[in-house]
Amino acid sequence: MLPSMVPNRLSRRRLLSGSAAALPQIALASLLADRTSASEKPHFSAKAKNVIVVFCSGAISHVDTFDFKPELLRLNGKPLPGNAKLVSFQGPNGNLTAPLWKFRPRGQSGKMVSDLVPRIGELADEICFFHSMTNKSNTHGPAENVMNTGFAFDGFPSMGSWINFGLGSENKNLPAFVAIEDPRGMPQSGPNNWASGFLPASVQGTPLSTTMPIRYLQPPKSVSSKTDTAARDALQFMEQNFQRSYPGDNQLAGRIASYELAARMQMHVPEVTDLSQESAHTLKLYGADSPDKTKAAFANNCILARRLIESGVRFVQLFNGAYASGGRINWDGHSKLKEQYDVHGQILDQPVAGLLRDLKQRGMLESTLVVFATEFGRMPMFQAGTYGRDHNPLGFTCWMAGAGVRKGYSYGATDEFGFKAVENVATVHDFHATILHLLGLDHKRLTFYHNGIQRRLTDVHGKVIRDVLA
Repeated sequence: MLPSMVPNRLSRRRLLSGSAAALPQIALASLLADRTSASEKPHFSAKAKNVIVVFCSGAISHVDTFDFKPELLRLNGKPLPGNAKLVSFQGPNGNLTAPLWKFRPRGQSGKMVSDLVPRIGELADEICFFHSMTNKSNTHGPAENVMNTGFAFDGFPSMGSWINFGLGSENKNLPAFVAIEDPRGMPQSGPNNWASGFLPASVQGTPLSTTMPIRYLQPPKSVSSKTDTAARDALQFMEQNFQRSYPGDNQLAGRIASYELAARMQMHVPEVTDLSQESAHTLKLYGADSPDKTKAAFANNCILARRLIESGVRFVQLFNGAYASGGRINWDGHSKLKEQYDVHGQILDQPVAGLLRDLKQRGMLESTLVVFATEFGRMPMFQAGTYGRDHNPLGFTCWMAGAGVRKGYSYGATDEFGFKAVENVATVHDFHATILHLLGLDHKRLTFYHNGIQRRLTDVHGKVIRDVLA
């Protein structure tokens, strides 16, 4: 990175206080490409240094997992009071349907969690549940965008990009933001979930998984190290000339930054992704030894997430479930919910519980925030003529564990049927504001000037949910 391309200290501070427009885009992108945590401080003392987001694509049912409603048992098979003829996303709904798995009290807190996710349930005393989440969209793609970018439309920066933009990296040899796709495929909104939008291209996420390694990381065997070095030197010379010719080209700066990072990653990525270094005990803890290949692959992805955080990666996005498939490879249980969720639950439960246990026993949970999210919930009744539940953005459950959040705590509530959030109703903007706060970032000050608007992750909304803070 050229010294002339780095803004002074005053410019850096203005960057985080909402005056990014004052900086040339080339300087901003170059600064972000190669800075460490020492080059920028958060707005205030942070409880969390790193974040792992486990995102369940397809919308996991809250009434079958974490949101216990005795009234669903009592009124099973009867119409939803006041909404007997409710029409939702895919059409008319039938009668109320009790949870398809038994709920049991877990841990010392006695939190009711279903047998679909018993291992996660065992860790209820470590988890802070958000039972009153809402989303502004009931469609997978836009709702997934909202949960991961704050906006329903494409083209907005992802949460990981905003955090990378605000805090930079702790390890200049690895990406600050990594997105780990599910072994079964890409999530519904694809790269929108880890894109940088109008932020500098250098802060976007790098897709990586144990089943999909970074391509072309190693030079061909026919190219010697001397030739490879000479080629990089020549490329750097040309890049510098291009930068002088196009000093305001953000995309060019981001591309150059990615080349520089790729060169450093050649040495360090193979080491961090080498799971052969893990003990048999650890592999068993996560379920990576499972005969179910999908579960084993997802478990390996969870181990990779821990290894990335351990190596200084700031933000890891870990997907469980893939694109639209009628619920076959994600949580979109419209017609065969019990049959499909029995499969998905096995894939999700042990690896995520293993991740929490492993982080805790290594002392990493004190500085790592684990976020469990999905795009919306599902209805407390079956769709008419089916054995599945329709989309429900009116109330659903997400949770957090680790750095800075209360343990064994439940915030907010849906009504007695799990149909609609009624107590401490929380928006996605509130959820994002709280995550940023735990990282020491004020969501109102982390801004970027774009097309005449001082943009932020939380738009013009959001409040920190202080009741969940430890």
